[in-house]
Amino acid sequence: MSGTEDAAIKPGKPLAQDLFEDMGRQVESMRPSGSQENDETDQKVVEEIESLCMNCHEDGVTRLLLTRIPFFREIVIMSFSCEHCHFKNSEIQSAGEIQQRGARYTLRLEREEDFQRQVVKSDTCTLRVEDIDLEIPPGRGQYTNIEGVVSSVRQDLESQQAARMEQMPEIAKKVAVVIQSLVDMLDGKRYPFTISADDPSGNSWIEPSMHDKGGKYTKHEFSRTAEQNAALGLGDTSATADGVLDSSAPATEIRPEYHASGMVPALPERNGITTNNVDDEDIIENEVYSFPASCPGCTRSCATNMKMVNIPHFKQVVLMSTVCEHCGYRSNEVKTGGKVPELGRKITLRVQRSDDLARDVLKSESAALYCPELQLRVEPGTLGGKFTTVEGLLTQFRNDLRAQAFGLEDGDADEVPASDSMEPDAKRTWTEFFEGLSAAIGGNLPFTMILEDPLASSYVQSYTAPEPDPQIDVEDYERTHEEEEHLGLNDIKTEDYEEEHAAEQARIAAELKGEEDVEETTKGD
Repeated sequence: MSGTEDAAIKPGKPLAQDLFEDMGRQVESMRPSGSQENDETDQKVVEEIESLCMNCHEDGVTRLLLTRIPFFREIVIMSFSCEHCHFKNSEIQSAGEIQQRGARYTLRLEREEDFQRQVVKSDTCTLRVEDIDLEIPPGRGQYTNIEGVVSSVRQDLESQQAARMEQMPEIAKKVAVVIQSLVDMLDGKRYPFTISADDPSGNSWIEPSMHDKGGKYTKHEFSRTAEQNAALGLGDTSATADGVLDSSAPATEIRPEYHASGMVPALPERNGITTNNVDDEDIIENEVYSFPASCPGCTRSCATNMKMVNIPHFKQVVLMSTVCEHCGYRSNEVKTGGKVPELGRKITLRVQRSDDLARDVLKSESAALYCPELQLRVEPGTLGGKFTTVEGLLTQFRNDLRAQAFGLEDGDADEVPASDSMEPDAKRTWTEFFEGLSAAIGGNLPFTMILEDPLASSYVQSYTAPEPDPQIDVEDYERTHEEEEHLGLNDIKTEDYEEEHAAEQARIAAELKGEEDVEETTKGD
């Protein structure tokens, strides 16, 4: 930002110099201290710094505000203004660290209210308007809403359109089509359309809503590639005095039973290099196997442990756990095996007694979960695959949502601090939602839990197996084209693919031969 870039060169401004130090320390210096942090009536602390205006070279003012966004995290909003030439500039920076995984958000806009969704775009985020194949590359950080994003893109394109018409009229005509599409979107003439935010740092965000249904809003976390880690300045770049990479790591507080060396069979190490023992023999149930992997947190090598378990009256599943002894990163997930079934499956459980909360549940990564009485809807991919109980599953959803909504380190905490950007009505709505969810978890509120899995890989324990359970309904259904497209099934061909490939090659050869014949005829003429 123009105002802050030259703030550090001014003498006698130690606070400005801090802007170029670790953002975490800067945030701590701005954070209210003592009991004031939990007081909803506290005013937000705005730091003002005298800075050089890069437009007129007079003194302007840079203002910094630390605020927390519900369902996201803390950010620092920076704004520069010059009273001499009226130049203004603003941007945001994350007040935290780069996340362990990247994140991709997708929102389908269907009505005017969706334009008011808040958007945080970090300087590493790529925004896309999918329907017109428009991409906004990484740049300065922004805190705005969907309408602001679309409007700013339209204004940027329109500002240079006159010059394009003179210099590149053909390109200008294509840009004009894009501009008109953006205008139609802002006028509500192109519903629905989709906007996505893809950020390898995990520090961008699109605001969710309690009323989002049917894949309207999705969040997908992913492991970064080596190239993305390098672009973010991550990776093992430490070196010793001899120029050799230092593989040592600070001590962690991982309990001994979580270390890969404590598993059976243990993962052998040869000269510090982890090896694979999965292929040494056939996979046996209830045995733990390990194979090398890269840690999403620190990119160093670590071990992923897997164990095959047979669930009675269901199928075999694989439990997977990754533990990094360098940075302490841990994750676990459940994978189901076997071929892709012909039909999807919908499982409905009526939870009527406290005993029903103890039923085992396997929610696969492809399954969506609905509880109409609790107004709870969980889209596929949330939390990955989980093997737990009904109570454990709802508890994890509740704690994760509370932690995001109210900025809690522990989603089970009793005290709820003030949320800087949350409206009182919204806070009341979320509080009532969590109270109903807690009542259901405590066994004081009957409800219905629906698992809808297009891959039929989810499971709810029956108390009367192998006889039908009166509280469980199982319904098989045909997958929609959208579901098969999302799962990649439309692109899979396992039969007659060799003949189809040969036919495609013959068609390409015929087209090339036809082009050669045309060229020879043209030369002859």
